[in-house]
Amino acid sequence: MADLRETRLSLHALAELLLAGPQFAQSKSIELRATKGGFGTVEAPDVRVVRTSLHFDGAVMRLTGRTIAEVAREAGIRPRPLDDIYSGGCGLTVDHPLTVGETAAAELAEAFRRGDEALATFAPDAHRVLWPEHFDIGITVDEVNYGVSPGDSYLDVPYAYVGPWEPGKFSDSFWNAPFGSARPLLEIGDVAAYFAEGAALTRRSPT
Repeated sequence: MADLRETRLSLHALAELLLAGPQFAQSKSIELRATKGGFGTVEAPDVRVVRTSLHFDGAVMRLTGRTIAEVAREAGIRPRPLDDIYSGGCGLTVDHPLTVGETAAAELAEAFRRGDEALATFAPDAHRVLWPEHFDIGITVDEVNYGVSPGDSYLDVPYAYVGPWEPGKFSDSFWNAPFGSARPLLEIGDVAAYFAEGAALTRRSPT
């Protein structure tokens, strides 16, 4: 579990400082997306994290055992924190030493892949975003948030969630988290069906 937490934290820091931050500086967007084997920017510069490496401008940089600053120098990317855009986030600096385990990185990449696929199936017209602040991929439909997190302080493993804007209105057993509902991905066979179940419950009259 330590490897998963450390890998998630390192990738979260990269998402903020070397992907979303530089993208915001150049293209005024912090939105990221799920990509094959990891995640990447949606606007220039085109930067991607694929498992245990950073891909930029035709070059591939290894991550583990180096600081974010060292990777940034090799890539020729100027890191940019997002503290002025939102509060929260990973809270790390460019001096953070990266630990990205192969198995853990593959598990997190698979979580984003499953989330992206399920969201596209559940609500194909909704705009899917991998947000750097909480490092989750999600959408909002009819004042309900749906998405997949690679894990966080609430649940330390990848999980899917359904979060009504007013979670206190619902009392069905489906709602098992302070923000609505959360289920570890390992316990869900069909993530899109889980989202659909949540959507159906939110359309009922609150009890």
